[in-house]
Amino acid sequence: MDGTGEHGIGQGRIGFLRRELGHGVDVMCTIKQALGPLDIMNPGKILPAAG
Repeated sequence: MDGTGEHGIGQGRIGFLRRELGHGVDVMCTIKQALGPLDIMNPGKILPAAG
């Protein structure tokens, strides 16, 4: 059971994020990049690291 005990969706459910939220994932990535352009806040955790 990967991801149990975590806040949010958990690492075990990342693969379903786009299916559930669609293009909302792109919006979240854009917001994360705008707020943290150096990608030091949880890089690669839930949302893909900026590249």
